Amino acid sequence: MASRRNLGADFGLSLRMLFTMFLLLFLYSAFMWVLWQAGVGFSAIVIVVGVMLAIQYFYSDKLVLMSTRAKVVSPAEEPQLHAVVERLAAMAGLPTPRIAVMDTDVPNAYATGRSPRHAVVAVTRGLMQRLDWPEIEAVLAHELAHIKNRDMSVLTLASFFATVASVIMQNFYYMSLYGRARSRNDRNNQGAAIVLVWLASVAVYVISYFLIRALSRYREYAADRGSAILTGAPSQLMSALTKISGVMSRIPETDLRQAQGVNAFFIIPAIRGEALMELFSTHPSLERRLAHLRKIEQEMRG
Repeated sequence: MASRRNLGADFGLSLRMLFTMFLLLFLYSAFMWVLWQAGVGFSAIVIVVGVMLAIQYFYSDKLVLMSTRAKVVSPAEEPQLHAVVERLAAMAGLPTPRIAVMDTDVPNAYATGRSPRHAVVAVTRGLMQRLDWPEIEAVLAHELAHIKNRDMSVLTLASFFATVASVIMQNFYYMSLYGRARSRNDRNNQGAAIVLVWLASVAVYVISYFLIRALSRYREYAADRGSAILTGAPSQLMSALTKISGVMSRIPETDLRQAQGVNAFFIIPAIRGEALMELFSTHPSLERRLAHLRKIEQEMRG
């Protein structure tokens, strides 16, 4: 029986995540105030977005498996994979998730599902062919840490009002038509309110875009930490990340394009090396992740 391990927490990292979530809360509260002051009846939009996100939340495992063409495998089909995940899940205090395999040469893995009891961990054939088993174990531990931290739920909730802002922003033309139809007695005020709401939506969407990506990057650091503690060997995850990142430049463009729609789920985005440094990434750069893991390794030794 594998002994339970406390994944612990990085105080500085936790503080940054809380601060980012506070900024999102402040931003969304200001957005709701603007909508209220403008007299916008946005209940229909909230309902539509709520239904969209509810579908994403409750059916995320099925939707992601379908979009990535991952197939759930049994212990008879992948005995070693199941054995490793079952042992790591027991150590993390989690129910054993379903395991799926993607038939692609892109070396990667992801976890999805609204809760630990509805979770799925998927790996690609490319990952299993290119990494040795201690490295695969480190990658699987990273994905289980995402499940333990309920990252899918956190990011879905964090993106709610950003999605509302996006819907308003993209439907500005129809809002303006509605405004003209209703504003014959007070056209100027109605038009100004519509423009104000649209500008607020643009601001909320842009700011939340960067805040949510920052939050996503912090969640990756937390999952890296969880992997290091579960395996007791940060160097194995460092090795896995380096191998995966180095292989991306040799993967055919067609395979990369097929995987880009679910990059946020992957342990390493399925994009070329230079793009990893972009500000818009949902993942930290490889260099920063390796530096973070080296720090954890020093803490474990000290």
